[in-house]
Amino acid sequence: MDVARTQAALRLIARGFEELAAALGEAEEAGEDERTARVIEEWGQRGLTQKEASVLFQRHGFAPQTTGGWARGDWVEIRDDGLRYLTAKSHTWLEGRA
Repeated sequence: MDVARTQAALRLIARGFEELAAALGEAEEAGEDERTARVIEEWGQRGLTQKEASVLFQRHGFAPQTTGGWARGDWVEIRDDGLRYLTAKSHTWLEGRA
């Protein structure tokens, strides 16, 4: 199996699904800020495994790798227990939207 070629094909399929989703309801789709707020609200104060965080982001329309970007931006921290937790920065941002 050619892994690189398979990965490239899957990325093309994913982009196609994104285009299809946009065509079906672009006006009704929540913007990034709204989706971010939904992630923070659902995550709350609990710790999540890497897989759980990835699934949460995907459920709200983000790439599963978003957790890493949030960690680099100090929105998420990995604690000694190996779980990912939202930082005060995330919760403060959410409170500022109210």
